[in-house]
Amino acid sequence: MKILEGFKRLIHQESFGGIFLFICALLAMVVANSSWSEAYFSLWNQKVGFLFGETFVGFSLHLWINDVLMSLFFLMVGLEIKREFLFGGLAGFKKAAFPAIAAIGGMIVPAGIYLFFNLGTSASHGFGIPMATDIAFALGVVLLLGNRVPPALKLFLVTLAVVDDLGAIIVIAVFYSSGVSMMWLGISACIVAILIVLNRVGIRSLVPYLLLGVLLWLCVHESGIHATISAVILAFCIPVSSKTSREKFLEVLRDEGGYFASAQTPNLLLDMRQIHSLHKIQQEIKSVQNPLLRIEHALHSWSKFFIMPLFAFANAGVKLEGGIDLSSLHIVYGIALGLVVGKPLGILLFTLLCEKLGIASRPNGLSWGAILGAGMLAGIGFTMSMFVSNLAFDVPIYGEIAKISILSSSVLAGILGSLFLLFLGKKTNVLESRA
Repeated sequence: MKILEGFKRLIHQESFGGIFLFICALLAMVVANSSWSEAYFSLWNQKVGFLFGETFVGFSLHLWINDVLMSLFFLMVGLEIKREFLFGGLAGFKKAAFPAIAAIGGMIVPAGIYLFFNLGTSASHGFGIPMATDIAFALGVVLLLGNRVPPALKLFLVTLAVVDDLGAIIVIAVFYSSGVSMMWLGISACIVAILIVLNRVGIRSLVPYLLLGVLLWLCVHESGIHATISAVILAFCIPVSSKTSREKFLEVLRDEGGYFASAQTPNLLLDMRQIHSLHKIQQEIKSVQNPLLRIEHALHSWSKFFIMPLFAFANAGVKLEGGIDLSSLHIVYGIALGLVVGKPLGILLFTLLCEKLGIASRPNGLSWGAILGAGMLAGIGFTMSMFVSNLAFDVPIYGEIAKISILSSSVLAGILGSLFLLFLGKKTNVLESRA
């Protein structure tokens, strides 16, 4: 029982998500280079779907994971972005400016470094790979370091990652879509208009939004734009305000709960009035919940324990044989230097410039050293970078080289960032003890 309780405590820790992702990626590499290799790679090509007469409707298992399941992940990301812009660290210009500019620097400089090595080659389309940050990994490292890092660092990194995710979504929509069909795009626009109208007229049930979201996904998929973008658009249309106000909920809870508590029953059975009270309270509990937070909370566990680990297992497996083609080293240099050097350099330079120009000031309790350390951890691209690499390259060998570069660079960025923040924390403690 103690072992089970300890395991439950472990999986509920915020850092567990990053650890689990790493285990799945490592397992994928092991399986891909074992006697199970052929079964591993053929599994993802299996068709999964439905037969309507003689017509098959479905996708390969790999596409189900990368396009369908990842759309649910991007729906959660979109909900987080909307919540942060309305109520969180991005609510208002003063709060948003500093981490937003940091994120922009953390995207522009890595992309520039990648293009420096790859411009004019057939691999230049992969410039979006080092722009991405895997927040689960980066935040997991910060949480594992505990009180060795300043509390303001976690908030800064989370807010930076939200803007980084928004930037990645824009990059995917603009640069990794091809052969756009205006007809399907027009139908998609009509569905979005209906979603906005539903929000405006006060429809708070999630059912019509989710049903229209499925139709939107299909139309965007057919339009040529990557289908995960539809999930982000749907997220922005999900209502924020609840169906029942807090005051009304408290009134119902007081009235119905009061009767339930005062009623005298001779046995364990409830009378009809008590049953009615319970149903009424149950309905009001659902109605008082924020629709945005309801669906975000529901998706969080699925993303953390199923979608992202499955994506990592399906995409991190690369067969290591024959070494790396030396003629493709420009991809390795672009990704490795983009993530390990470009991320911290871009974040630090842009935030320095931001403060010098008076655009926004550095948050209290956040030193320039801590910002540099956060920039190093932001170089952990991992799953988001692999997602972009799947879109960027049609040449299989390029994709394999990119994945090896992403995995090794992400590990290196995590190690360097951890060591730097540990050294910074120890140095700060020494100075404080002397003072």
